[in-house]
Amino acid sequence: NKLKLWSEVNMKQKKKIVLRVIVGIGIALLIIIIAALVLFRNELRSLMSLKKVDDYGMYQMTYYGDYGFDDFLEIGAENDADIEAFVTKKLLKGLPINLGVTGDGCTAFVVKNENGDILFGRNFDYLYAPSLQLYTAPNNGYASVSTVNLSFAGYSEDNLPSGSLFDDFLTLAAPFLPFDGMNEKGLAIATLSVLEAEAPYNPDNITLNTTTAMRLVLDKAATVEEAIELLKQYNIYFSGGIDCHYLIADASGHSVIVEYVNQELCVVEAEDEYQIASNFIAYDGLNIGEGGTEFERYDKVQNAIEANNGILEEGQAVQLLADVGIFDGNIDKLQWSVLYNLTTGYGEIFANRNANNIIGFNLDMDN
Repeated sequence: NKLKLWSEVNMKQKKKIVLRVIVGIGIALLIIIIAALVLFRNELRSLMSLKKVDDYGMYQMTYYGDYGFDDFLEIGAENDADIEAFVTKKLLKGLPINLGVTGDGCTAFVVKNENGDILFGRNFDYLYAPSLQLYTAPNNGYASVSTVNLSFAGYSEDNLPSGSLFDDFLTLAAPFLPFDGMNEKGLAIATLSVLEAEAPYNPDNITLNTTTAMRLVLDKAATVEEAIELLKQYNIYFSGGIDCHYLIADASGHSVIVEYVNQELCVVEAEDEYQIASNFIAYDGLNIGEGGTEFERYDKVQNAIEANNGILEEGQAVQLLADVGIFDGNIDKLQWSVLYNLTTGYGEIFANRNANNIIGFNLDMDN
């Protein structure tokens, strides 16, 4: 009986030990979960805001919190691998990213509407590219809305954001990947590919790439003049060897094309009340094109604006964007079109020439 009693006592002690271990593991897991929620709270909020707005593969997301751009500006990047390393460590918590680069025949223009508001329209033409409209509000910079080419972050027609936090995690790299955008001051910028670009290089300056130079402008510039001065302070390389120029405009109506010719930053001022950019170098009348439809698209936009006495209503601008998107045989290359009103902060965006699904948006302006 004593042996039986001792066995029962021993069993009870073992059960208590097992129970304590289980409770301890549970508490440890709870602490880990709470710590993870605290550590990744902004990332989780951002991912939870991601939503599909067009079945073609267009999404919207708000990035909450700091995406580390001021830290990035202290070191820059000499190549895409440097950007991948920074984004992987700073934003993706170690999850690797492989930046792919796309660019083809884009068209952009700046024009006034009937009320004198400044409109900034832009097409992005390429092979299939899912897109993300991203809202950011950094503590040390201006709030903005930008359009991101998600194929740049590794997404494709067969690999779209799915609603799973793990599958969507790479969208957190989006602040470093804008292709066009407008900030709260009414400053807008878009990048368009060109046949060649030779940027200056100063070993004392930090180096940025095509898209991080745009993030610099959106976060830090309120006017075209400020944007130009900022760009002059940094070296630039063009990701994937796809050379580019920029159309930049502000709420005052001032617009320029920034190009890199003979290792100099060159500025093309508007000759009229409007300005158009396509895929050719316009500086000093060079008109160096890519051998595609760049001049045809430019002329079509110019004719439409001139035929309407130098102005376009929003509806006309949207229709013009849809009309000048590129077809390559039977392949529709128009991936997205966006129209920013730099005066009011209102805008409209649509995917793949689908003007039947125009998504309106508004950015609070502080002009």
